[in-house]
Amino acid sequence: MSAPGNAESPPTTVIQSAGADVPFGSRTAGERPARSSQLPGRLVLADGSVFEGISLGSSMSVTGEAVFTTGLTGYQEVLTDPSYHSQVLVMTAAHVGNTGINAEDAESRSPQPSAFIIGGTTLAPSNWRSIEALDAYLERHNVVGLAAVDTRRLTRHIRDHGAQMAAVGTATVEELLALARSAPSMAGTELVSRVTTAEAYDWKEGSPESSALEHIYWYRRARLPTERFRVVAFDFGIKRHILRRLVDFGCDVHVVPAHTPASAVRALDPGGIFLSNGPGDPAATTVPTATVKELLGFRPIFGICLGHQLLARALELPTYKLKFGHRGLNQPVRDETTGRIEITAQNHGFAVNHEALPSGVVRTHTHLNDGTCEGLECPELSAFSVQYHPEAAAGPHDSTYLFERFIERMIAFKR
Repeated sequence: MSAPGNAESPPTTVIQSAGADVPFGSRTAGERPARSSQLPGRLVLADGSVFEGISLGSSMSVTGEAVFTTGLTGYQEVLTDPSYHSQVLVMTAAHVGNTGINAEDAESRSPQPSAFIIGGTTLAPSNWRSIEALDAYLERHNVVGLAAVDTRRLTRHIRDHGAQMAAVGTATVEELLALARSAPSMAGTELVSRVTTAEAYDWKEGSPESSALEHIYWYRRARLPTERFRVVAFDFGIKRHILRRLVDFGCDVHVVPAHTPASAVRALDPGGIFLSNGPGDPAATTVPTATVKELLGFRPIFGICLGHQLLARALELPTYKLKFGHRGLNQPVRDETTGRIEITAQNHGFAVNHEALPSGVVRTHTHLNDGTCEGLECPELSAFSVQYHPEAAAGPHDSTYLFERFIERMIAFKR
C-alpha cells in the first residue's frame, strides 16, 4: 500500500477557499466570517516526529493512535464511523471539506476520532446538500482538527514506521510529546463499550429511494423470496448505512448492545445474527467473543470488520496487530469461492491469523496486497464473515452481494 506523493513534497501552507488559494482565515466575497481565533497547532508522534499545522475545531490537547485512510471521498462518513473512535485520523486526500457537512451522510451521531488531520480545506463549502462547514462542525462537537499539515510526509512516516500513539493540539511540542508517550497503546484496549448503544432498538429505515443505485439492490432483492427475516444486529460500533442495507434486502433489524447475553438473543428467536464493525483490539473484546461462541450454530451469523475478528476468535483463531492497517476505499480482495476480484472499503488495524484453520473453517477472501485473511466461513455452523465493509459508505459497491448471501443462508437454515 503506497501513500500519495513524495516524502520531499513541501507542506501545505494555505487552506484553499472558493476561487483562489488564500491564507487560512482570510475572507473573500460571500464567505462566512472566519473564526476569531486561528492558532497554530501540531501533531507530535511518540517517536518525537513533529508535524505543524493550523488548529480547527477545539484547541484542547488529545491523544490517540495515528492512522491514515486513503479514501478520496466520503470524509463525513469516515468522520462519523465508530471504528475510528479514539484515533488520530489522517486523510491522505489533498483537499477535504469542499462539500461541507450534510444531514444524510453521518454514520453515527457525532464525530468519532479524537483528532482529524487534513491538508487543504475551504472556508466556503459548496454543495447543494451542505448545511455546515467542516471547521464549524468540528468546533460544535468539540473535536480537535488540524489543517495545512504535510499529510504526504505524515502518511509515509506512518507507513514506514507503523501506526503509533500521537498527541494533537496547540500546546508546546514538549507537552504533546509527553502526552503521546504516556498514552495507552491500541493493542490491548477495549473500545466497544464506549461506542455501543445503551439500549436495544428497531431500525426500519432503508436507503434513500432517490439513489440510482437502489434499482440494483431492489432488483437483486426481487430474486429472493418476499419473506422478511428478523435479524439481531450486535452494535460494536455499527454504521447506519449497514442497517439500511439490511433493510434494503428485506430484514427487520433489531439492534442490541454489544454485551447482550446469548440467552437474550435466543429469546428473540431471530432468523439471523449480524456482528458489526467497531473499534479496539479484538483480543480485549472478550465478553462479546464469548457470546458469539455461545451462539454458534443457533442461527446463521454474518460478521464484518470487528465482527469478523470476533467470529474468528470464537472459532479459536488468533488475531494480531497490523503495522499500519488497511483503511481506504481501494483495497483489492479476491473472493476465493468465485475467483472474483473486489475493490473494497476497509478500516481496521488488526487481522486474523489464518495459518492454522480449525477443522470445518475455510478462508473465503484474501487481501491481494499482503495476503492477509479477509473472510472466513464455517458451513457446518452457518457462520461467515469478511474483514471489510460491504455496505461501502463511502466506497465501491462490489461487495453488496454479501447481504444477499446472508439472506440465502437464513433461507437455507430454515429448511
